[in-house]
This record gives sequence, structure tokens and C-alpha cells, in this order.
Amino acid sequence: MEFFKIRRDIPFMRHALVLNIVSLITFILAVFFLVTRGLHLSVEFTGGTVMEVAYSQPAQLEQVRDVVSKLGYADVQVQNFGTSRDVIIRLPVQKGVTSGQQSEQVIQALKAASPDVELRRTEFVGPQVGQELATDGLKALAFVVVGIMIYLAFRFEWKFAVAGIIANLHDVVIILGFFAFFQWEFSLAVLAAVLAVLGYSVNESVVIFDRIREAFRRYRKMSTVQIIDHAITSTISRTIITHASTQTMVLSMLLFGGETLHNFALALTIGICFGIYSSVFVAAAIAMWLGVKREDLVKGGGRKDHDPADPNAGAVV
Repeated sequence: MEFFKIRRDIPFMRHALVLNIVSLITFILAVFFLVTRGLHLSVEFTGGTVMEVAYSQPAQLEQVRDVVSKLGYADVQVQNFGTSRDVIIRLPVQKGVTSGQQSEQVIQALKAASPDVELRRTEFVGPQVGQELATDGLKALAFVVVGIMIYLAFRFEWKFAVAGIIANLHDVVIILGFFAFFQWEFSLAVLAAVLAVLGYSVNESVVIFDRIREAFRRYRKMSTVQIIDHAITSTISRTIITHASTQTMVLSMLLFGGETLHNFALALTIGICFGIYSSVFVAAAIAMWLGVKREDLVKGGGRKDHDPADPNAGAVV
């Protein structure tokens, strides 16, 4: 499906060097902020108090969040659990205050605002559990990265595998850099968004890589730069349709999903925007710098598809 078709190839690779320098600077800044500021980890990772409360009527999450915030908790998580009347509240650790004292303080404030509230349970999540979650999250990220590299190496060629994984890590580090710079809360939902961005970004890279391989088979007289420009140009309509529809859904979560989905949608928004950029100007450009050529992708010869613009089309490669 195409909304439009561009007849003349756009010279994307003409600006690859400048844009790759911009990418490198952005990547270095993201790493710098991660090292100097670090991530603002949520209760799942640092430990804290988890409360489950119930209302007789559907709970007003914003009101609950305001009540708890007035007690001095700047980074409290409030969300529905099960039904609209059940609410989970996650409180960060406070020095000199026990978990029981925290829950008692919060439930008293909630009852003052809504007498029908009832405390169902309260428990303390220790930092050891948070450390295990952080470790498991890093393992999941590492497995995804290794899996993508193996897939690209088998599907295409090792140069594309290296280019694709650098582009994917570029997206992930920049997302984390944004969260470190602005000190947005990094939760399990954000980690899930980062993993989703990895899959989303590699999908875009695979589409472009596949079109590059196809173009190498069809157009024998084109140079590598011309092949890459043609492959990217021929996928623009598909890219606009796919990313516009996805971004529309993510923006709706960002604008109307409330506090619970805000950081999740924010990470996806950043990841989708940089995923488009990295697939074109990072993955394809790095493959070009690595010297990918026709012989890397068209092995063993074979007949070419007919190309009216190429009098040699149909010859054996």
C-alpha cells in the first residue's frame, strides 16, 4: 500500500557523514548524563512500601495522587488494580520512617479526603528485590540484543548485523539519556517500552536491508550509495504509513493515558522518532561505511529480475 510514490531517488547518503556526527555527539551526551546523573529508578527497583486500598465507588486517581503528594511523596505511583475501585499505591523509602508508619500516614490522609476508603493490604518491597528486577531487566535487554545480532547475521550478512545492532543500541542509549537528563522516573513499564523500541527499530532496519538486497540483485550498474538511496526512497511511503499510525496511538496514550501511562508512552515516542532516524542514517550509513557490496548479499549467482533501465538485466550475477 502506497499513498504516494517518489520517482527520483533522494540522496540520503550524501548527508550521512554530517548526520552520523550528530548521532555520535547525541550518543556521547546520553552516556555522559547516564554516568553523571544516573537513572531515577522507581520503587520496583529501589524498594519501598506497596499499599492496596479499596473505595466503594470508582476511585479518582488524580485525587488520590494529590493527597499522597501533599504528604511529601514527589514520586508516588498510583494506579488501578483489578477494578476501578481498587488502587495500588507505591511509596519510596523514607529515612527514619518504617513501612507501617508510611501506610498509616497515607491511609489517614486518604480517609480524611474520602471516608469510604479501606486499606486492603500493605507490604514492604526490599531493595534486594529491586536489585533482582534490575538484574533481570539487564539480562532481558542483553538477550534481545544478542538475538537481534544473530537474526540479522543469518538473514543478511555480518556487516548488516553490526550496523543494525549499533543503530538499535543508539536508540536505547538515547532514550535512557533523556530519562537521565530530565530525571524522569524509570519504571518497569519504561523498561518494557525500551524493549519494545528495540523490536520496533530492528523491524524498520530489516525492511530497508531487505530492499537493499533486492536492489543489488536488480540493478547491476548502480553503486552501493545509489542502491542504498534507492532502497530508502522506495520504502518512504510504507515508513510514513506505519510510523504515523503507531505514533498516533502512542501520542493518545501520552496525552490522555494519565500519569500511569505517561512515562511508558514518552519512552515509546522518543524511541519511535529516533528509530526512524537510526534505521536510515545510522544503520544504512554504517553498512555503507563497512563496505557492504553486491557480492556480500548476492552469493552463488542466479538470474536477475528484468530491469528496463539496465540492458544487462537477466544476466547471471
